[in-house]
Amino acid sequence: MNHFGVLKILALCLLVLGIGETASTAVKKTVPNIESLWRRYLDHESGLIPTVKYPYDACFRAAAQKYDLPLTLLLAVARGESNFNPRAKSDRNCHGLMQIQWPGTAKHLDIYRLASLYEPCTNIRAGARYLRELLDRYGGNLHLALAAYNYGPGRIKKQAGAGRIPRGAQWYSGYIYHHLENIIRGATAAGGDSSGRPQRYYQPGRLVLITFNQPYRANAYYQHLQKRAPSLNLDWYRISLGRYQVVMLYSDNRTLETGRKKLKSLGVMTYKR
Repeated sequence: MNHFGVLKILALCLLVLGIGETASTAVKKTVPNIESLWRRYLDHESGLIPTVKYPYDACFRAAAQKYDLPLTLLLAVARGESNFNPRAKSDRNCHGLMQIQWPGTAKHLDIYRLASLYEPCTNIRAGARYLRELLDRYGGNLHLALAAYNYGPGRIKKQAGAGRIPRGAQWYSGYIYHHLENIIRGATAAGGDSSGRPQRYYQPGRLVLITFNQPYRANAYYQHLQKRAPSLNLDWYRISLGRYQVVMLYSDNRTLETGRKKLKSLGVMTYKR
């Protein structure tokens, strides 16, 4: 490996590991901004309608209307929590599209059978009802409501400042906002594409690039690659407790191989699975 290659890898390691800036410092810098972004969303973007027809579209629309919530918010939570997988299950005993915790949160939401959480419409309604309760509890502060959705309302004070919210809950709010950005990309006030018909959602292939045990590291690595290779379709997901994956999304083998070559030119090695 040449000298330039060594420097590239060293610089990337320093970025990802957060040397020179502690995680807590990064959180303090990021969270107030995320809170303001959520306020802007509620004030100016919450009425946008996706141009993509996502899985269980009718269920999401019905739940959004019933609980007076933005459709894009529900879709963002589902994308971040389960990537629209109704059979998703976490190691914290959370289940389904919106990752409803069993049995405590589920029974609070009048769901008394675990199997019911795997019914898409039931799960989506439960998640929407819970978000509505939390938004009301925190006076419309979506940042605090999402922190409580992740950590439980007992751990999030009603008037909590950014520094008094658990670090994981702070990052969860930013994580869901990341997925919201994907949902509202191309959304319009009227909805639909130029022909008036929504595009159908497709589930792209995912090439795992790296797995981290901290969300801020996954996010830093994602941001770094996104800046260096804006042509690539990159994303990051929470896959389980303490595990976060940065991935490249692709639609076909040609896109996959083109992406591999680009990543290799950046010093990112991938392996065929």
